[in-house]
Amino acid sequence: MKIRVLIVDDEPIARERLRSLVASESDLETVCECRDGNEAVAAIRRERPDLVFLDVQIPELDGFGVVKALEGEKLPVFVFVTAYDQYALQAFEVHAVDYLLKPFDEERFQRALGRARRAIEAEQGGGVNERLLALLKDLQPEPRYLERVVVKNSGRLFFLRSDEIDWIESSGNYVSLHAGKESHLLRETMSALEERLDPAHFIRIHRTAIVRIDQIKELHPLFHGEYEVVLRDTTRLTLSRSYRDRLQTLLGKEL
Repeated sequence: MKIRVLIVDDEPIARERLRSLVASESDLETVCECRDGNEAVAAIRRERPDLVFLDVQIPELDGFGVVKALEGEKLPVFVFVTAYDQYALQAFEVHAVDYLLKPFDEERFQRALGRARRAIEAEQGGGVNERLLALLKDLQPEPRYLERVVVKNSGRLFFLRSDEIDWIESSGNYVSLHAGKESHLLRETMSALEERLDPAHFIRIHRTAIVRIDQIKELHPLFHGEYEVVLRDTTRLTLSRSYRDRLQTLLGKEL
């Protein structure tokens, strides 16, 4: 009987690589591929896979959110695919939940697969579930704000600290992070990213713009209750009337 595998990653190249590695194993079969967290939750409930290769940083609902959404249900064995830093990796190891750190080679894939096979063969689903929930508690003991963003660029991954971001604008299904003279595209929605940013440092001023508060230099009144926001790098943005109350609360005075 083959092990049913589900692959979750928002990058087509990453899904293709995992698909190829899975296809090379005679006892595995890929039953579904997903591009975001919401798709993953629905597919896991529908397909009932034995094993899920789950990217941690995916749109709509991240990898941890996928596991939390399935809390109380019978979970498959998860192998996280991640670009998290060393502290988080230690938490994975402590709880015996395996991971693949991007970029990974075939040897590392085989080691992770071996652990997954043993868990499935031993029917340790309950124990795996308990370790996953313990992992979530360790990594997210309380609501935490984003400290860094993993940016993918030309096949490379690098960390951008949140305190390096000056302002953010929406760009279709992506957001553009402006940091100094550089800008970086991240596949994320504005609303989802806003929830992860510390409101003591970032404020949304428009449907399409979030700014770092200490980068605001001037406010110029426009029409119909809107304002022009001038940043320290001379970038000019619009504070829309629907977001004005947030800035008023921050300033402690009416505009």
